[in-house]
Amino acid sequence: MKRINYPSRESWSELIKRPSLENKLLIKTVGRILQDVKKGGDAAVRRYTKKFDGVALRSRTFKKRDFISAEKMLSYDLVNAIKQASENIGKFHAVQKETRNVVETTKGVLCWRKSIPIERVGIYIPGGSAPLFSSILMLAIPARLAGCKEIVLCTPPANDGSIHPAILFTAGLMGISEIYSYGGAQAVAAMAYGTKKIKKVDKIFGPGNQYVTMAKQLVQLDGVAIDMPAGPSEVCVLADSTSNPDFIAADLLSQAEHGPDSQVVLISNSKEVIEKTLHSITSQLSLLERKDIAEKALENSLAILVHTMDDGIDLVNEYAAEHLILASDKAIELAERIEHAGSVFLGNYTPESAGDYASGTNHTLPTNGFARAYSGVSVDSFIRKVTFQTISQEGLQLLGKTVITMAEAEGLDAHANAIKIRIYNQS
Repeated sequence: MKRINYPSRESWSELIKRPSLENKLLIKTVGRILQDVKKGGDAAVRRYTKKFDGVALRSRTFKKRDFISAEKMLSYDLVNAIKQASENIGKFHAVQKETRNVVETTKGVLCWRKSIPIERVGIYIPGGSAPLFSSILMLAIPARLAGCKEIVLCTPPANDGSIHPAILFTAGLMGISEIYSYGGAQAVAAMAYGTKKIKKVDKIFGPGNQYVTMAKQLVQLDGVAIDMPAGPSEVCVLADSTSNPDFIAADLLSQAEHGPDSQVVLISNSKEVIEKTLHSITSQLSLLERKDIAEKALENSLAILVHTMDDGIDLVNEYAAEHLILASDKAIELAERIEHAGSVFLGNYTPESAGDYASGTNHTLPTNGFARAYSGVSVDSFIRKVTFQTISQEGLQLLGKTVITMAEAEGLDAHANAIKIRIYNQS
């Protein structure tokens, strides 16, 4: 990690820039895949799957026995862990369902909003070296609570063309039966544009590598909604002298192992905490199976020494991290001053990985500074809020003059006339 001591506020914006990627070649490559799938459908998907995954896909439909077989391939502890996580995530998201509130804005003028679920959604679940079955829970649970009628799941195939049993079991637990062993940009294209096998979806959710992320951004330009702009995973830890450097090191490494383009940031007003944390990172790093990946991520990462915790709060708010850990005995107090973050973890015994899996909050979060304007996935992500209004004859009499005056001031006489014809030409 690069160490920076007492950076001036003027240098902050440059200091906290995320590692940049060369997008021109990526856009060209992904754009070609999208167009090929748009024109060639399933045949193009199979061709790219053979090219990138080395697998010759065969068409199949998953039945109840497949999900039962998948469960038998998992340990008892893992099955129970997935079920426990599902329960916690369900509890947290269930209270997000909105009740209808009718507001009488003027006597006889009633307005309200109705939450209508998105009919068909697609979720992308990474496979390969890190099959993220936990993301199925994070996406399918709020989708079900929202009332989405159809959920389609795409995930890359293993070398033998199969789907990881944890992904298959979790999908079955969520009641998802429309599952395709499609991965990468070609999977996003299939969901976005539709093929003979896959009916197009209304919105696409889920994490993925740079190809999947770029594919989601490009299909959005074609009118297909996505969950949010996203990039490599990231965590920021704000620590003071009451923090535990070993805990901080573990938290930083838990994000660094996601991928070589991930970024982790430590901000502290304690030089001793930074030094001890960096020493602990070295010790813990040697024990990780994904050591090489984490090492590359650490090259993009920062340890920043600030004068005061006030400076630290201001800096983390400017950084707007996907995950923010407040490693302090005063975390609850500090949290009141946090304005920009995807998800916040308070205190020395609240690791970010708890939120990734089972505390109940959602782990699909805005990255790359988008936490300044975007929220993480919730039940709201799977619904449209349509407004309704009804106006009585008396209500229109009371409201009419206001509308007529404003419409005429804008030069929109037809708007004004739609009111006048009701008020002045009544039989």
